[in-house]
This record gives sequence, C-alpha cells and structure tokens, in this order.
Amino acid sequence: MTTTLAPPAAHLRRGTTAEPEKGAKAFNRLAATCLTLFALIWLVPFLWALITSLRPDNEITANPTTPWSNHWTFRAYSSTWSSNPLGWWYLNSFIISSLSVIFTVIVCSMVGFALAHLRFRGKPVIMGLILAGLMLPTEAIVLPQFMEFRAIHLLGTYWALVLPAVSAPIAVFVFHSFFKGIPVALIEAARLDGANWWRIYAQVCMPLCRPAISAVAILTFVTTWNAFLWPLLVLTQTKSQTIPVGLSGLIGGSAIQYAETMASSVLGILPLLAVFLLFQRQIVQGVANTGIK
Repeated sequence: MTTTLAPPAAHLRRGTTAEPEKGAKAFNRLAATCLTLFALIWLVPFLWALITSLRPDNEITANPTTPWSNHWTFRAYSSTWSSNPLGWWYLNSFIISSLSVIFTVIVCSMVGFALAHLRFRGKPVIMGLILAGLMLPTEAIVLPQFMEFRAIHLLGTYWALVLPAVSAPIAVFVFHSFFKGIPVALIEAARLDGANWWRIYAQVCMPLCRPAISAVAILTFVTTWNAFLWPLLVLTQTKSQTIPVGLSGLIGGSAIQYAETMASSVLGILPLLAVFLLFQRQIVQGVANTGIK
C-alpha cells in the first residue's frame, strides 16, 4: 500500500508571497512619501521666489509672506534684464561650464581608464591621492590656487575657471568604477586584434560608458554653473562675471528691490532647471550604473 504526500495548501503558498508583497508596497509608500517631502522642501522656496518676483514692491513691503497679489506684473524681469548685463553673465557661465565639461570628461576618463586597465609603478599611490582629494575642501586651496594663476597671468580669463574644474576627483572615481566593470575578456580580445591602448580607450571603452559620461558631464556643468567663491576672486570686470557672482552684486545698499532680486534668482536657476528636465534620465542611469559597477 502506497501513500502520497498531499501538495501544500494553496493558502500556505499565498501566505508566503503575501508578506513580501506587503513589504514592497510599504517600502514604495515610504519612498514616495520621502520623495514628496524632499520635493516640497526644494519647490516651496522656488515657488515663493517666483511669486514674489511677479508682485509689485509696495505689496511685498506691506505683506511679504502672502502668496497673492492684486497686480501681477513682469516689470521686475524687464528691469533686471535692462539694468544689468545678464546676457553677458549667461554667456560667460555657459562658455565656462561647457569648456569645463569637455575637458573634465576627456582628462578624467583618460585617468580613470589608466588606473583601471594599465599597469605602472605607483598606481596605488596615485589612486590614494585622487581619493584623498574627495576629502579636501575647496576653500583650503583657494589661496595657493590664486597665487598660482596670478603667477601664470591667467586671472580674469576663462581658463582660470576651467582648469581647476578639470581636476575633479569624483569624476575620476566615476570613470574608474565604470571602466573596472568592463569585462577583461573584451579588452584582451581587442589587444589580440592588434589594437593599442588609445584605440581601446576611444573605440571600445568610451562608447560603453555613455551613462558615466552623461553623469559626469551634467554634474560638472551644474557644479561649475553654481560656483561662487572662486569666480568671485578671479573675475573682476562686471561683464566677465558669471551668473552667481553677478546676481550677488544686485543685493546691497539700503533699499533692496525684492521683486528684482527674486526675478534675477529665477532667471539664474532656469538654465539648471532646463538641464535637469532634459537630462534627468541620463543622470539617474549614470549614477545607478556606476554604483552597480
């Protein structure tokens, strides 16, 4: 006489899968709540600045915290644009940020590739120095950096802002992590086919690390655009200033034009907002893929 074991009950199978589903739903709700809160923390000041820039100065002085107005106007934007060289500031910031992105991607990708796949003496020491640069605050090197660029007569030029941005330890770390994730068999196959290291870097590895290039490019652009202390020290002429430095000069004196100040702040953040909205997918993919590698 033979006996057969009964299959597990259906409700037991459903019970084993119900708990992970409940946990995943709870985690998704918690993540959505945290994301909403952090979004509000960023959006509320921006919306307040936008609303204030559209209100007359007399209403702002009488009641600065109200979000409503009986006389909406764009006078602050037209006055700010006509009384300040905002066009030059935009052009300077765009040129400096674009040049910084180009040179940072080229130089840091080469360094990351060399540290990931080449063998040379002192490689661990160089990698340690680059990682140590992540812990070095920018303010600590402002004085020696200023003396260095004054000695080579680059103060007041674009290169005084572009060259310091090229040496970005975080960009080297991102490229190094991504290049380490490329299969070694692919590199060896290219070497067996007769490709030199320059060709492997340019034609094999760089096309594969587009997410890393996007992440480094966007982060470099945003960081360079928002830089304030170093451009303030280097750029002395009004027309050669960048957006953050130029906007800081609008706040001063005894009578502050609140509407114009908020309008200039909104005009300064619009390019960064456009960059984020256009390339947000590349930012997420670059950071995620680099972290997985």
